Parts: sequence; C-alpha cells; structure tokens
Amino acid sequence: MSATLVYLLLGASLLLAALLPQVLHRYALSAPIVLVVAGMLVGLAPFSADVEADPVALRPVIQHVTEVTVLVALMGVGLALDRPLRWRVARSWRAWGPAWRLLAIGLPLTTGGVALLAWGPLGVALPAALLLGAALSPTDPVLASEVQVDGPTQEGDVDEIDETDEVRFALTSEAGLNDGLAFPFVFAAIFLATKGPASGWFGSWLAWELVGKVVVGALAGVVVGWAVAKLVFRAPSRSLRLAEVGEPLVAIAAFLLAYGVAELVGGYGFLAVFVCALTIRSVERDSDFHGHMHDVVHRLETLLTLIVLLALGFALTNGLLANLDWRGTVVGLALVFVIRPLAGYLSFVGYRCEEGVRGRLDRRERLVVAFFGVRGVGTIYYLAYAAAATPFAEERWLWSTVAFTIGLSVLVHGVLATPAMRRLDERRDAAELAAC
Repeated sequence: MSATLVYLLLGASLLLAALLPQVLHRYALSAPIVLVVAGMLVGLAPFSADVEADPVALRPVIQHVTEVTVLVALMGVGLALDRPLRWRVARSWRAWGPAWRLLAIGLPLTTGGVALLAWGPLGVALPAALLLGAALSPTDPVLASEVQVDGPTQEGDVDEIDETDEVRFALTSEAGLNDGLAFPFVFAAIFLATKGPASGWFGSWLAWELVGKVVVGALAGVVVGWAVAKLVFRAPSRSLRLAEVGEPLVAIAAFLLAYGVAELVGGYGFLAVFVCALTIRSVERDSDFHGHMHDVVHRLETLLTLIVLLALGFALTNGLLANLDWRGTVVGLALVFVIRPLAGYLSFVGYRCEEGVRGRLDRRERLVVAFFGVRGVGTIYYLAYAAAATPFAEERWLWSTVAFTIGLSVLVHGVLATPAMRRLDERRDAAELAAC
C-alpha cells in the first residue's frame, strides 16, 4: 500500500470519526459498528492482500496499541464520574454498591461461566479456557460510550447524568474498575500453562496476584493522583498551578505517571490509572479544569479507538476469523446473550434499595445493566499480553473466538444501546414529572 493511500485512508477515517457522533446520536446505530464495517470494506479492497493482518505476527504492536487505548479510556472514565468515593464514609461506599456487586459477583461469574463452557462441553484445554474467560469478562471502557456517563458536570449544568442515571453510573464505574481486576484471572491462566496444577501456586496467586497487586495498584493511583492534584490546584507558587493556566495535558501526564509507578512497584497499572483520576477529581471536585482534561483525553481516546476498530474490521475480512469454529461461535453467543446477562443479574440478588442513598436500581434498570456488558479493546489486550507471556497451542483459535465475540458485542449492544437508554431516560423523566 502506498504512503499516499495510507494518508487518504487515515484522513477519511478521522473525518468519519468526527462526523459519526453528530450523525448517529439519534439512531440505533453506534459509531463502533460503522468503523468496524468500514474496516471490513477496506479489507476487501485489492491492495489489502499486501498488508499483514496476522495477530500472532503483529502481537507486540497489538499489545502496545490496545494497552495505551485502554489507559486513555480509563483516565477519561475516572474523570467523567461525578460521584465521590470517600474512603472513610460508609454512605459513600454504599452509593457505589452496584459497582462492588458487579465486580465481586458478576466478574468472577462471567469468567467462570466462559471458562467452564469452553473447558467442559467444548473440550478446550483448561489454561486456554480460563484465559478466554478472563479476557472476555471485563466490560470495556472504550466501546461503551452509549451506556456510560458523558463527562464531568459542573455546578449549573442541566444534565447531571451521573447523579440521576444509576444505569450509566453502574456501567461506567464497572468498566473503570474491572479492567484491572480481570488481571488476576489472566495470571491464573498463565500459571496453569507454565506451572501446572493450581496446588503448586494457588496460595501465592491468591495473596499477591488477587490481593496484593490490587492494593498496591490502588495505593499507587491514590498517591500519584493526590500529588498531581496538589501541584495543579494548590501549589504554593501561582505559576505551578496549571489548573489556573488551563493546561489539560496534565491528564496525559497523570495517567502515564500512575501507570508507570504502579507497574514499577508491582501493582496493576490499569487500576492505578482509574483510581488516579478519581483522586484528582476528589481534591477539587467542582473545578472546570476537570472538563478540560476530560476533553483532551476523550479526543485522544477517539483517535486510538478509530485506529483499533478500523484495524479490527480490516482483520475480520483478512483471515482473523479463519480459525473460528462452532465452539468459538457458541462461546460468543453464550457470553453475549446468556452468561453476562445472567451473571450481571445475579450480582443484584439480595440487593436492597436503601432510601436516600444513591446507587439504587430498580428491576428494569438491573436488567439493562446486566445485559450491556460490552466487550472490546481490553479483551484484545489481555489475550495479546498472555500469549506474549507464554505460548498457548490454541492461540489462533482464541484470536478468532475473541474477534467474533467482540464483533457480535459491537453489533448487538451498538444497535440496542441507543433505544434502550432513550427508553430509560424517558421513563425517568416521566417519573420526575409525576413526582412534581
């Protein structure tokens, strides 16, 4: 492919990315669907045969591009959430109840459900089955914009969506936290493949990979977020208060620092980035500067998502699905239509709607939260990470299965998200009017 053609395709794609949100916001058709389809059409062009599309050969590139994309998305999600999480206030923790339930119950159930389906009835080797479950379990912060909060709201804003829409808050907070909390199960799959039966490593995995790294990652995010916020908002010297200058690149510096520090001390960097963003917001919650930072992060996320989705679509029509069989098809369909919805709904068994505490979800809202677990870029990263750490004989089958599942999720959730959320918005508005 000539350099001129590359420039033309990138320019047209960027223009498409700018236009799509304006054109599609009223229709049941999400931007990710259009971008994936556009990539598929490009992949059918005659020149596509000259472009490398093998995920095994391109694994290092895929790993790093998706890693950065998820990091940017996590920073944006953390800045977008208006609801505070005050560590020493029990009421604040209860307001985040939907997120804790989706993480503590829904995430393990989804991982286990996929792994058991692949290992038992479908006959996939246990390490590969567990890796598949771990990679497909987290809700993606990149492709779920239709069911997430829009961004930081300031005093006087009309649509304080985070405070009035529990569905969007639940899915946004889940997406921000579960990309780090899926890592322990990825490591469990790697250990099964390299160290053998769990009896030889389960104790250390439980203490460090499942607990230790989570704590270290969260603490790293708090420390970096607090230090950056103190510098930006409350530095002794006025020239160092970048919030007053309005320098939004601080957001990029913050997530890079949080990720680097967390990984350096052995914690989960994804979790650290999200916690860092929450901490920055907590220091000066009502500052307009949060909106400026979020805008920069969102634009960078849009660009990276564009690249990933076009590449995914291109690969779908250039051999990425070559190893898809009936087993992979069953896994994808089961996850989207059965496993995630059931795991999400079971997360709220025994859930009490405490009057006066945010975090309340009625039955219909719980069904929506349970169903809209979008799969996407994070899944690609986890698979690339694990395959780089140790060889899996089923790697090509895993790539095809993951690609099919992501494509199915983008299609199903992308078509249904806009009308479903519109119905919930109308229902909530009607309830507010009745209350008046």
